Amino acid sequence: MSESPTPPTPADPPRALVGWRLLALFYDAWPALALWMLVSLAFTLAYTIAGHDPHQNIAPFSALQLLLWLACWLVAGLYAAISWRRGGQTLGMRPWRLQLVAADGARPRWRALGLRYLVGTVSLLAAGLGFWWAWFDRDRLTWHDRASGTRLRRNPKRR
Repeated sequence: MSESPTPPTPADPPRALVGWRLLALFYDAWPALALWMLVSLAFTLAYTIAGHDPHQNIAPFSALQLLLWLACWLVAGLYAAISWRRGGQTLGMRPWRLQLVAADGARPRWRALGLRYLVGTVSLLAAGLGFWWAWFDRDRLTWHDRASGTRLRRNPKRR
């Protein structure tokens, strides 16, 4: 008779290695891209309704374009935070059985999720350095794991 694997406890080191995290991030780029398209559509319609030429793009580096980028970043953050808060998983985390939990194993608080998204953004802008950091960290944690007090764990396969 074989023993069934025990689920990870908060005291166990996270088993979500950098490769799994990057696969989930790549997968999550697609729903984020869809949300960005919706935000861009809203901006384009508002730009046209405001009387601008519908064949003319929003001027590069203008205040409106910066606002568009900020709106896209915020919408992607809402997608991630709501997904993490609801079940600990975004769409990209599900196929690889990754789950986000607080350091004590509970559901993360909103403040921690916002901080995680902010530090994760900085990590990506720094050529992913915060992700690669997990290779050297004694607990295999990324910058955003440490900053937010959250952990990404890999759940065992269901039988």
